[in-house]
Amino acid sequence: MNNTREGILDADIVGVVSNHKSGGVAEKAMRLQVPFFYFAPPWSGAGYMVLARESGADFFALSGWLKLVQQLDPRYTFNIHPGPLPTFGGSGKHGHAVHEAVMEAYWGYVVTHSAVCMHFVTKKYDEGPCFFRHRVPIKKDDDAHTLGNRVNKCEHRWQPEITNLVVHREIMWDGVDPKSLRVPQGYKITRTE
Repeated sequence: MNNTREGILDADIVGVVSNHKSGGVAEKAMRLQVPFFYFAPPWSGAGYMVLARESGADFFALSGWLKLVQQLDPRYTFNIHPGPLPTFGGSGKHGHAVHEAVMEAYWGYVVTHSAVCMHFVTKKYDEGPCFFRHRVPIKKDDDAHTLGNRVNKCEHRWQPEITNLVVHREIMWDGVDPKSLRVPQGYKITRTE
């Protein structure tokens, strides 16, 4: 059974996780009949291991998960980030704060674009090897909100396709050496709108 419904992601979604007992994630999971896992603090390595065992997941796609991940295998754990890495990544750099920092850099003539990036997850925020980068040009009349909306649309566009490449091991990493990162032949890590 492929419970990704209709779409490019050819994988069974065995669960979604949130650190909020109720709300949008829980409601959407219920509506789509996907198992929901509430992950309360503390977010320890032991807690992640229990979650991995209970869900039966082979891969862990972080999308909006803002807690430091511990003890999950970095070869099978990856994240999507709403800004150019590594410059706009790290602890505390997520969501609207990223868009504000990118806009500040744009007005300082430091950058001309934002990006949607996907990377494998290591013990430090946003430092794992980046395997996908989609450039999102900044418009002169942008602010953090309008830029964030365009970046979010790109995240929704690309995340299923790139996730599919990861779960089918067309994009892979040994979990240790960034030079071991492999992407499909002819595939370009950076794409532009």
